[in-house]
Amino acid sequence: MQANPILLQRKYARIVKLFAEKTGLTYEQALDFFYNSKTFELISEGVADMHCLSEEYLAEELMIERNK
Repeated sequence: MQANPILLQRKYARIVKLFAEKTGLTYEQALDFFYNSKTFELISEGVADMHCLSEEYLAEELMIERNK
């Protein structure tokens, strides 16, 4: 299933905000990490309907990915 692109952009913003707050990164650093992450790739490709998962969960996934 593909999500509405505008709704996805808003979701991305909420994920990046949470990720930045949890890690202490600036919004710019968090945004850069997000757009270069496997998590973003999976969400944007519609894999396993990841766009349906909560922003909190996806921010946690980014934190896990960052710590690898």
